[in-house]
Amino acid sequence: MNEVIQFTNAQRAQVLTQALPYIRQYTGQVVFVKYGGNAMVSPELREQVMEDLVLLWLVGVKVVLVHGGGPEISDLMNRLGKAPRFVNGLRVTDKETVDIVQMVLAGKVNKTLVNLLEMKGGKAMGISGMDGRLIEAEMKDPALGYVGRITKVNAEPIRDLLEKGYIPVVSTVGCDGEGNVYNINGDTAAAFLAGAMGAKRLIMMTDIAGVLRDKNDPSTLISRLTVDEAVALFKEEVIAGGMIPKVECCVDALNHGVGSVSIMDGRVPHSILMELLTDEGAGTMVTRD
Repeated sequence: MNEVIQFTNAQRAQVLTQALPYIRQYTGQVVFVKYGGNAMVSPELREQVMEDLVLLWLVGVKVVLVHGGGPEISDLMNRLGKAPRFVNGLRVTDKETVDIVQMVLAGKVNKTLVNLLEMKGGKAMGISGMDGRLIEAEMKDPALGYVGRITKVNAEPIRDLLEKGYIPVVSTVGCDGEGNVYNINGDTAAAFLAGAMGAKRLIMMTDIAGVLRDKNDPSTLISRLTVDEAVALFKEEVIAGGMIPKVECCVDALNHGVGSVSIMDGRVPHSILMELLTDEGAGTMVTRD
C-alpha cells in the first residue's frame, strides 16, 4: 500500500513560493497541451489534467488544449460493427469512418473536456479544426482514405478565444475547399497550431516517460535534447518506433516558431505542473539549441 504523504501548511507555502519564478515566466504566455492516450482514458488522470490546466489558466497562462480520441473512435467503430484498421500507425479512414471520427472528436470528446474544465472552475470553449477554417488539409495518401495532410492553419479563432479569456479546446479534424472532412494526426495539428500562435511551450502527453536512451529502462530518460542531438539519436536508432513521429513533430513545432517542446508521461499525476513549475520537469524537453 502506498503511504500518503502529509504536508504542513508551511511546506505547502514553500512549494508555492518555489513555483513563483515559473509562474512569472509563463503568465501571459501561450502554452499548448496535446492531450491523449491513457491520461484521457483514465477518469482520475483526466480530472487531474483538467485541474492542472485550470490552475495554469487562473495564474494567467494562456492555455490551449488540443486533443485526440483514438480509443473512443475505435470503441464506437466496434460497437457499430466496423473493425478499425491501421497502416503504419495511421487509421484507415473511409467515408463512413471519417463521419465517426467527426462525431466522436468534435462531439463527445470535445464537449466532455469543455464540461470538465468548466466544472473545475475554468472558462472553456470547444472548437474543431473545421471551425473558422482553423485546419485546412488535403488527402495524405489515397490508401489511407480521409487522413489529412495539413496545408494551412488559421489561428485567428484560437487567438480570439484567448483574448476573451477562454481555454480553447481543439479537436483535430480538418477540411478542404470541397467540403471534405479529414482525420488529422493530433501531434501534427498541435505542432502546426502552436507554431502559428508563436507559443512559448508545447507539451505533448504520451504513454511513456519521454525519450529513453534504452527503451526498456525508464531510468535512461533524456531530460533535454537539442534538434541536432535529436538528429544524431535518429541516426543511432535510439529514437525509433512510435517515438519517431513524436520527435519529428517536436522538430516541426520548433521550426514553426514554438519556444520549446516537451514529451512527457501523461500517466503521472499532475505531470503538467511538474513540467512547467518545477526544476526537475517531467519528461524530455526539445529545444533548438
